[in-house]
Amino acid sequence: MEGLVIVVFIAIMILVTLIMGVRIVPQGSKHIVQRLGKYHKTLLPGMNIIIPYIDSVPYKVTTKDIVLDIPSQEVITQDNAVIVANAVAYINIVNPEKAVYGVEDYVLAIRNLIQTALRSIIGEMSLDSALSSRDQIKAKLKEAISDDISDWGIILKTVEIQDINPSPTMQQAMEEQAAAERQRRAAVTKAEGEKQAAILEAEGRLEASRKDAEAQVVLANASKKSIMLVAESIKQGDSLPVVYLLGEKYMGTLAEVSSSPNAKTVVLPADLLSTIKGLMGNAK
Repeated sequence: MEGLVIVVFIAIMILVTLIMGVRIVPQGSKHIVQRLGKYHKTLLPGMNIIIPYIDSVPYKVTTKDIVLDIPSQEVITQDNAVIVANAVAYINIVNPEKAVYGVEDYVLAIRNLIQTALRSIIGEMSLDSALSSRDQIKAKLKEAISDDISDWGIILKTVEIQDINPSPTMQQAMEEQAAAERQRRAAVTKAEGEKQAAILEAEGRLEASRKDAEAQVVLANASKKSIMLVAESIKQGDSLPVVYLLGEKYMGTLAEVSSSPNAKTVVLPADLLSTIKGLMGNAK
């Protein structure tokens, strides 16, 4: 009975040992084998044989592309503006033993490298340049960290800038600045319009004054010509033009008097022609 138990125990130990010696590595992964605590080899996808109790597999590394989300961080630009930027990186582990033995935590290390490089790159740019130069930042970022992570057996496939925006405080300041600029332009436009209106009004008054002066000259010339004709008629003994002119003046005077607010009654002479001739006689 005891012999049977021993045989069964040995059989179980042999089976367990065989199972421990066979390692199935799935596609897209590589396993790191250590022999007595020291790196021994890397297991490729498929079935692999190791020595039980001597060899161990402490690390299982994926060979597929890894997506690393780089957290948002505040960055100060060259002109002392604060912007918030984050990124996403795509890496691939081509040398698993370097990745696990070259750095304690390659994910944390790469994130810190990208954040540090991003701060350095944007810190050398102005706000406007940083907001409009994503491709340039991306190229500089990839160049800055590719050599460093290659020492860990990792390649950087690509890195993309997800968001790069002014901080909330900076956005508020920019909005206030834009509003002030719009108000300034509106004030300039209004002032320019008022200036043009004043110029046009002055030009209108000048043109009106010029026309009035020309009209007065024309009237003066007409009066001069009339006076000359009247004087010529008087020399020839014809009093009719004088009677006409005096009558016209007399009627005009009566019209002004009648339109006055203080005028109550206007009395016209019965014989207007005789009155005018009398005025002529008095004038003589």
